[in-house]
This record gives sequence, C-alpha cells and structure tokens, in this order.
Amino acid sequence: RALSSAASDVYKRQEVGKDISLDDLRNEGYEAFYVAIGAQGSRKLNIPGEDNAMVESGIDFLQKVNKVEDPNLISGDVVVVGGGNVAIDASRVSARNAASSVLQFSLEQEPDMPASVEEIKEAREDGVTINCGWGPKEILAENGKVTGIVFKKCLSVINDGKFAPVYDENETMTVECDRLIFAIGQQSVW
Repeated sequence: RALSSAASDVYKRQEVGKDISLDDLRNEGYEAFYVAIGAQGSRKLNIPGEDNAMVESGIDFLQKVNKVEDPNLISGDVVVVGGGNVAIDASRVSARNAASSVLQFSLEQEPDMPASVEEIKEAREDGVTINCGWGPKEILAENGKVTGIVFKKCLSVINDGKFAPVYDENETMTVECDRLIFAIGQQSVW
C-alpha cells in the first residue's frame, strides 16, 4: 500500500527478518508480500586455481570499482570469462581504466551471447577483444599470482533444451593474464 506523505516523512529502512518480521507486517494489515532481493551472489566453476586472490567475480569487481577510485584495481592484462552484461560491464570498466589489455571469453557464439547487442558493440569500441566458443579449464598461477588461464573449445552450450556445455578437451588454448574476472551468472544470497 502506498505511504501517505506523513508516513513517508518518518519512513526508515528496515530489514525484514531482523528489524521486523512478516508476522509484524501482517499484524499491521499487509496481506501480500513481494520479495525482490536480486541476484547479488556469484557462481563458481570448480576448476583448479579459482580460489587465487587475483580471481574475482564480476559482481565483486564492479562493486569494488564503484566504491574505490584506485586505478591499481585494474592493472595489467585482464581476462573476463562470461557472455552476459555483467561480463561486458567488467570488460568495459577494465578497458576504460588502467588495464593493458582486456580479453573476454564466452561459451556461446556471439549471436547466442546473453549480453545485449549494443553492449557487445560498445565493448569492442572500448578495445575489448571478445572470443567466443571457449570455456575455462584451469587457472595457472606462480608464487600465488595468476599467470594465465587454460581454455577448452566449447562445441555446444545447450543440449536437450538445458544448459549442458559440451567441450573438445583436446583443443585448448592458454592465455597469459595478470587478473581474472568470472561473470558466469549470479544467484540469490538468502
């Protein structure tokens, strides 16, 4: 229900489940609830090396960049893994700042990438190189620092109507980099 102007003057942020419960809201007369918490958590791939400190999620990377004006957050050669808009955003932010180079890799071929056509075009204009049809196999590190990533050729992404990538494990490519950003989908953090 809409807040009256008097009520909106005294409105304060409250966390449901901490400051107030659904039962409290029901007792105030609310009959229905819509929970829209978003998808603020990142997903992992469970590949060797992904726990390295120089590997981070696209969500975490973008939050850090928004909070801190430190160009050293984005230095060296950056590889972004993912084909959606968060991956494109991470690539573009890196390219517009202090990254030496930005390479983006997605499982999908370009027409099937979930990112919008405009975002893909603008990423290229910002200097991002997009490589389609490759999935991560292993992250390489030396003395605790990322040195590269091994990709395997992705033959198909959707099989029997489901997300079930098929790879050619024999066709691989090693890409040197200083920083890795994974933007492979989000999930809700309840």
